[in-house]
Amino acid sequence: MSLTRQMSAFVLVGLFSAAAHYGALVGLVELFGWRPVQATLVGYLCGGLTSYVLNRRHTFESDRTHGEAGWRFALVAVVGFCLTWALMAYLTERADLPYLPAQILTTCVVLIWSFIANKVWTFAPSQN
Repeated sequence: MSLTRQMSAFVLVGLFSAAAHYGALVGLVELFGWRPVQATLVGYLCGGLTSYVLNRRHTFESDRTHGEAGWRFALVAVVGFCLTWALMAYLTERADLPYLPAQILTTCVVLIWSFIANKVWTFAPSQN
């Protein structure tokens, strides 16, 4: 698959994942009164599950088993989760940005990290 097609698929999958993430974030904040940092972490998990399933199949067309790709994806996601926590905490609590613009900036950083790590490590062709 060409890099352009792969990046396009990644962005499209990202939109579905972001919808799951942002839906949980906004719902938890606006409907249930959760604090933004905790709500975005739940949202991150919702988006992460969506991302794994769709990226494995449609973006990277990986031949790795779920057992092999799953733990790698989880490790990349844990780093992204920590980046999300750190950036959202800084941007909303220190820089005093509203939570949605802070989340957009955070999403951009984590998107770049995730694409590179998943392309070159998580879903790269297995060495069998």
